[in-house]
Amino acid sequence: MNRKNFLKTLGLGGLALATLKVLDACATDDGGAAATATDGSCAVSPSETAGPFPTISPASLVATDITGGRTGIPLAIIIAVKNAGNNCNALANAIVDIWHCDKDGNYSEYGGSGMQSTNYTAVHFLRGRQTTNANGEVSFTSIFPGWYNGRATHIHVHIYTATGDSLLITQIAFPEGSNSAVVQVNASSANGYTKGMSGYTYNASDNVFSDDDADVEIATLSGSVTSGYTLQHTINVSA
Repeated sequence: MNRKNFLKTLGLGGLALATLKVLDACATDDGGAAATATDGSCAVSPSETAGPFPTISPASLVATDITGGRTGIPLAIIIAVKNAGNNCNALANAIVDIWHCDKDGNYSEYGGSGMQSTNYTAVHFLRGRQTTNANGEVSFTSIFPGWYNGRATHIHVHIYTATGDSLLITQIAFPEGSNSAVVQVNASSANGYTKGMSGYTYNASDNVFSDDDADVEIATLSGSVTSGYTLQHTINVSA
């Protein structure tokens, strides 16, 4: 079974630091219906599936640089975590796990099956854990993700309390458009991105991001293919 069919079967429908742009979020549930309840002064960010490739032992992957030897266009990832249960103030000491595919659409810790033929079960690239600072921020050094059938470009995020209790599983979407970073990166064969955009699933058709409020999951991107990109995103949790 390929990934696209697997996702449908499960009903899943996916580097300098810059000043963070805070994005207020409107909550949605996994089915895409708009949520009406809010905590404090902002809404909790949408909850999404961890997908078929969650990190197996995330506590062992504490790292800022998560490239793990994978090549591609550099991507600095900056995430701010806000506490919707405390007037949307920064949430310090929260544990943040992220993971995403490489430029070819493959995940580490999985493979050798119909969903991913290349076997990467013994390696742990593009997965990492950090703890938020006093400003509620974490940062990672990575590469720009590629894509695979049935999904738009995305990053998975799982946020925990300082004691390890789960607060939110969500996903980060990327801006799209004719001149977007997604288009420019996937046209960059010189950097190893060979798929282009033929067969790409856009956010509007993505099984995770196609609900009415998916725009709150779209990150802010700056940079270029030549210099690399910086991704900034704010996620609201109830802690």
